[in-house]
Amino acid sequence: MSIRALIIALALVGTMPVVFASQDIADQYPGSVLYQKPVEVIPHIWSAIGATAPPTYENAGHNNNLSFIVTGNGVIVVNAGASTQLAKALHEEIKKITDQPVKLVINENGQGHAMLGNGYWKQQGVPILAHEDAAIAFDESGGDSLDRHERILKEKAGGTELVGPAETFSGKREIEMGDFTIEVLNLGPAHSPGDTMVWIPDQKLVITGDMAFHERMLPIFDDTDTAAWLETWEAFEALGAVYVIPGHGHPTNMDQVRRYTKDYLVHLRGKIREHIDNGGELKDAYYVDQTPFRHLDTYEELATRNAGRVFEQMEFE
Repeated sequence: MSIRALIIALALVGTMPVVFASQDIADQYPGSVLYQKPVEVIPHIWSAIGATAPPTYENAGHNNNLSFIVTGNGVIVVNAGASTQLAKALHEEIKKITDQPVKLVINENGQGHAMLGNGYWKQQGVPILAHEDAAIAFDESGGDSLDRHERILKEKAGGTELVGPAETFSGKREIEMGDFTIEVLNLGPAHSPGDTMVWIPDQKLVITGDMAFHERMLPIFDDTDTAAWLETWEAFEALGAVYVIPGHGHPTNMDQVRRYTKDYLVHLRGKIREHIDNGGELKDAYYVDQTPFRHLDTYEELATRNAGRVFEQMEFE
């Protein structure tokens, strides 16, 4: 086992933190548009870990985790990638690992980094599955996502087209393939419409999508319901996952994603509630204390924005 793999394994069982994430590292896999080469998290389950930074030309928009399961009778990919070129690069890495064909792609939500690579997978004849709300969100905002990626990624976004999922689900979809039984779940409102995770109960591993973040500050969007996210978190905890591949950040355990997702939401909502109860206004809400989380990547980009959006949500709760 390599030193890197050993450190990741130790982090998964909670004995030490992973230290590789840094938004200051522009690219960790020269020669590929992928930010990092895929790593085997536990046997047969792999993930290409994205940058803990906003999408940039240097990271080619690979700032979320692109995971895949080698089932023994085909490969299941979780997240299409943010462009045709990222999807193709991930596929090339899969082919180096196994000769099993990709048989399914699952989109974690309707954001560009989950769905803009769908066109490539459709060209390969691979069916694409997403939650019904994620499909609607992509129909409504996919064009804006593509425009933004084309501005940032330039030629690295070349060939990318808007292609939605071929099939949708609501609530839960169980899939048996090869040696694996997986559950594709939407447990309720959280980060964005149609948030989807992949739960593999026999292995006690969950690929969380944007339900859970690690090593970087989570973004709160206009359609993020932070109160509902906390309610949905309880159902997520009840799965009893041992191994966690978060939407962003290195594979880890429940303690770490709880710290940087649930605990952050509780902290921020508490500070905003205190501010509101003291008669505070929006202009000052941006500056409530979030320093316990200032070590996270994207803190500078997101902390004040998150505070403002939570104030707007909570002002009339």
